[in-house]
Amino acid sequence: MNKKIIFSVQSAEKSIRLDSFLAANDMFSSRSQVQNLIKKQQVFVNGKNVKGSFLLKNDDEIKVIMSEDFSLIIEPENIPLDIIYEDDSMLVVNKPKQMLTHPTTKETTGTLVNALLYKYGYNGLSDINGVMRPGIVHRLDRNTSGLLMIAKNNIAHENLTEQIKTKSALRQYIAVVTGNFETETGTIDFPIGRHPSKPEKMAVVADGKPSVTHYKVIESFKGFSYIELTLETGRTHQIRVHMSHIGHPIINDSLYNKAPFKVKTTQQVLQAYKLKFATPLNDDIINLEIEPDRDIVKVLKFLRSIQK
Repeated sequence: MNKKIIFSVQSAEKSIRLDSFLAANDMFSSRSQVQNLIKKQQVFVNGKNVKGSFLLKNDDEIKVIMSEDFSLIIEPENIPLDIIYEDDSMLVVNKPKQMLTHPTTKETTGTLVNALLYKYGYNGLSDINGVMRPGIVHRLDRNTSGLLMIAKNNIAHENLTEQIKTKSALRQYIAVVTGNFETETGTIDFPIGRHPSKPEKMAVVADGKPSVTHYKVIESFKGFSYIELTLETGRTHQIRVHMSHIGHPIINDSLYNKAPFKVKTTQQVLQAYKLKFATPLNDDIINLEIEPDRDIVKVLKFLRSIQK
């Protein structure tokens, strides 16, 4: 009997087809693979087999049973890890740009997970998120650098997930965005869900999940702002979607900001630079902060030079 791999997708958004939703997920290599899984009744919504045309709504739970034929072998790779904090229950790494957090069916090498497996192995990482995401508590987009919490066991994983859910863990970002703000601080409170016609994108939609982002202006330039952002929720692409929606898209974000910037960077100028949490080991409060990455430094240097 083939080994079964099961994972869940939470918070699916209304008015998008099941097959479109799954095809946009990086776990699958193609739409035909998704359709084949549905045809073989290996896809369930709330415990029931449905057609690919089934329209998803908020809080639907999608489960896909992937037989061994579809499973991936994730090879450990000797990729250097920039470890900012570590104890017996967890670690925090500084993920560089151009690195996926975890493998997909299209890319199985060069990810953070490949590096983690080389150092810790499957037995040294939590398995709550399945074989493709060992240890991964939360994620960053490929071209967003910064701090990520990694769990070494399931108890630590559940502890850290609860801290994120209850907002006791603090995650802060820095970014350079287009335009200037009328106030130095503010809150963006718009629901986010899957884009109604472009499943690779997220958008502010009326029936989306509650999403709250706080911002603070660090430095202003003519037509641009350097800001700090604090996540109250953690939706996919949340900061990128919220900033674009209010007319302040992140510089060089090709998905949500089509306006080219004079300085070339590795996509969006966004970094997860601060993290506060209680270690699952003994509840000690840990505060971490890293220096701005190369792209942010380069953009700020340019903006400051033209202000003189």
